[in-house]
Amino acid sequence: MVVLNPFYNKGSAFLPGERDRLGIRGIIPSRQLNMSDQIHRVMDQLNKEETNIKKYLCLRDLHDRNETLFHRFCVDYIEMVAPLIYTPTVGDACNLFGHDYRRARGMYFCHEDHGHMAGMVYNWPAPDVHVIVVTDGSRILGLGDLGANGMGIPIGKLALYCAAGGIAPHRVLPIMFDVGTNNEKLLDDRMYMGMQHHRLEGNHYYELLDELMYALTTRWPNVLIQFEDFSSDKAMTILNRYRDHYLCFNDDIQGTGAVAVAGLLSALQQLGQSTEDICNQRIVIAGAGSAGLGVANALLEAMVMTGMDREQAAKNFWMADEHGVIHEATATPASLKFARTDETGGMSLLECIQTVKPTALLGLTGQGGLFNEDILKAMAQGTQNPIIFALSNPTSNAECTAEECIKATDGRVVFASGSPFDPLTYEGRRFSPSQCNNMFIFPGLGLGATLGNCQTVSDAMIHQCSLTLASSLTAEEREHGQIFPSVGRIRDVSLQIAAAVIRKAAEEDLIPATRLDELPNLRVDGVLETYIRRKMYDPVYVPLINPPKTH
Repeated sequence: MVVLNPFYNKGSAFLPGERDRLGIRGIIPSRQLNMSDQIHRVMDQLNKEETNIKKYLCLRDLHDRNETLFHRFCVDYIEMVAPLIYTPTVGDACNLFGHDYRRARGMYFCHEDHGHMAGMVYNWPAPDVHVIVVTDGSRILGLGDLGANGMGIPIGKLALYCAAGGIAPHRVLPIMFDVGTNNEKLLDDRMYMGMQHHRLEGNHYYELLDELMYALTTRWPNVLIQFEDFSSDKAMTILNRYRDHYLCFNDDIQGTGAVAVAGLLSALQQLGQSTEDICNQRIVIAGAGSAGLGVANALLEAMVMTGMDREQAAKNFWMADEHGVIHEATATPASLKFARTDETGGMSLLECIQTVKPTALLGLTGQGGLFNEDILKAMAQGTQNPIIFALSNPTSNAECTAEECIKATDGRVVFASGSPFDPLTYEGRRFSPSQCNNMFIFPGLGLGATLGNCQTVSDAMIHQCSLTLASSLTAEEREHGQIFPSVGRIRDVSLQIAAAVIRKAAEEDLIPATRLDELPNLRVDGVLETYIRRKMYDPVYVPLINPPKTH
């Protein structure tokens, strides 16, 4: 029955003729409401819920029964909805995933499916999937190994692909690559929905992932695959294993890196400097996991693209983990290029800041409150306008709050965070903290890469996302001290990024000639943007029956 299919269900908005011809007259209430009325009801229901997790569950239930209304609500109220369906609330939702499980969404693959994955993908009913987000649940936000409970992350990311990137909901697919969990609490939880064994490792792990990648791209050859929340020991290996062979990227490495580069470039503009001044920055990065290394590598490449020597650019960085500033004895192969050979190697984070006097401090540790008052004041003493990004999610894991940062630096800081903070007033001046979040990157990147039928996602395409995002702010947003655009404009920003991605991919010959011939003239301003806007999903009810012909 159509009212039970969330892709076709309109709730109380079915037209009289549809009710007759679809056999649902009398099945739903008699009064016909329009979408505006329905949105008003959703808002009323949300306002009655006292906690964000209950609001998340309310929206999840709407998502399960009416895809169009859910995405319309997300588009119209994205600033309010994004923190509910994505970070920070999605972290709580993942913790509760098994206990609050309601209905199937997405696909699950485990070791028992070995040899069957190529056939399993045809169990998914949608023939034209454009974007897949896949996780193994090993490093969910700052919460650690949540195993199959991490399925909430791909679901939330893809809701943003639809709302912010204009990808139609029947063209996205969340996937859980369930290879077990090392979380003993979940192994003992009878409500846990995943495989209750310790994580697979080594060749067996990669053989299964190889099979999954082959199966997905065999059925959907042009699909974009986004790797999400894989543990640091595997994330870069997986990216390097597939990036030259499939249309894929890792959001924690490349997405976080791209948005951090955009934030730093935008911060420099806010301080009256040029984007080339990125080469003059002294950057301390707290956190040497996949996200921290992704940011460091992205910033390094941004310096190289301005003409700076790579080895010289690496000297602008100080990376710190729990043991202090990384030096040759503590570096991993991935972090070796950033290892310090001077007296700063091994210093604590505070000692490093006091010695180096960095212009920028970026946190990607997942340790809430790491940037204490001493660290923040040291930053303020070392430079006139310190740039401080507390990028860890969810909010409870942010290295510092906006208020703590602003007070400790006497309001001289350029601040951004991974999760949102409310505006505040300090000494008569209003601050609107910017959200340095990957959601400004991946929807537009996915939209552009899929519309262009791109063959791979190159570093230059990622960097172009950063440049476009940094230049997307309005004069009014700059006046408010923002270094990222308002979330309410995210669809327009995604459109700009998608156009930039297509143009850069065309420059690099990463778009097949047959597809390039189908695209509008890329050199004429506005033409490509108009084409992309027409292709973006707009959640409105469409007729489900053809009207009778008139003569």
